[in-house]
Amino acid sequence: MSLLLRALPSLLAAAAAPAALAQEARTPVERHGALSVEDGGLVDEKGDPVSLAGVSFFWSNTGWAQERFYDPAVVERFAEDWGVSLVRAAIGVDAGGGLIDDPEGNRARAEAVIEGAIDAGVYVVLDWHSHHAEDHPDEAVAFFTDMAKRYGDAPNLIYEVYNEPLDDADWSATIKPYAERVIGAIRAVDPDNPIVVGTPTWSQDVDDAAADPIEGQENVLYTLHFYAGSHKESLRARAQAAIDGGLPIFVTEWGTVNADGDGAPDTASTRDWVGFMRENCLSHANWSVSDKQEGAALFRPGTPAEGPWPDEALTPSGRLVKSILADWQTACAAAD
Repeated sequence: MSLLLRALPSLLAAAAAPAALAQEARTPVERHGALSVEDGGLVDEKGDPVSLAGVSFFWSNTGWAQERFYDPAVVERFAEDWGVSLVRAAIGVDAGGGLIDDPEGNRARAEAVIEGAIDAGVYVVLDWHSHHAEDHPDEAVAFFTDMAKRYGDAPNLIYEVYNEPLDDADWSATIKPYAERVIGAIRAVDPDNPIVVGTPTWSQDVDDAAADPIEGQENVLYTLHFYAGSHKESLRARAQAAIDGGLPIFVTEWGTVNADGDGAPDTASTRDWVGFMRENCLSHANWSVSDKQEGAALFRPGTPAEGPWPDEALTPSGRLVKSILADWQTACAAAD
């Protein structure tokens, strides 16, 4: 055998290495492109199931001390240092300092995160962060119509039209009609980017949506929220039944701590939930990008929004979440 033939495998491997590295270096949006919903789950432009993972910003409300994190540089740092494929802009609506009180400030924060996500090549959930969205349908229609006109051509954008309906909000009588109106307004501008709809009882009653899903609209998913310290196997069983029945679910918000956002991380329960999300190829965003004095915050009080964020700047929850995200693969086959 000639020297050239003996060297051929090494030469081929060397030639392939840069291509493999280039593939690995591509951003999540470059890898997956436009998203859609097929067979009860989120898929990329090739039709392959995808599981996005990242972080949710805290309420955007003016004067709540966490709006300073709404900066494109923060999105870039999460993309580069934490390897997120997803961020969520939680645009406060009807609480003090929200979009109803300060439309200009909150719109600017939404745009900052969206534009940061587009520049960083990650996906972004634009969340109408309210517990009473049905009280402001006109404002929701105006907001999402405007954002769809601005950013609907980008594959990065995912709309979340209702964060967490309360336990007295009926799915079929209240939430679904509201969602259908807002979805119709979005689809008049943006025909295909995914839309996520909240479910009753702080987005836990996915079984209600499974029994009466939205008809006649494509690329719609339904919200599941959990906090590992409070929510355990019974909620997973309910969610699994909905998934097995074909309901597309997106975990737009989850926490390692109690449902009130405080307490120490429940590591064992968090690992159970992480396994559940991996097994079901669910996309998810952890709550929250914040230095508030509470267990769910990623950062200790006083942490600079612009970073850097060494491990000593992270809360126990922040360190746990960072480790989970570092190990996450967006391709579901690789995450099994």
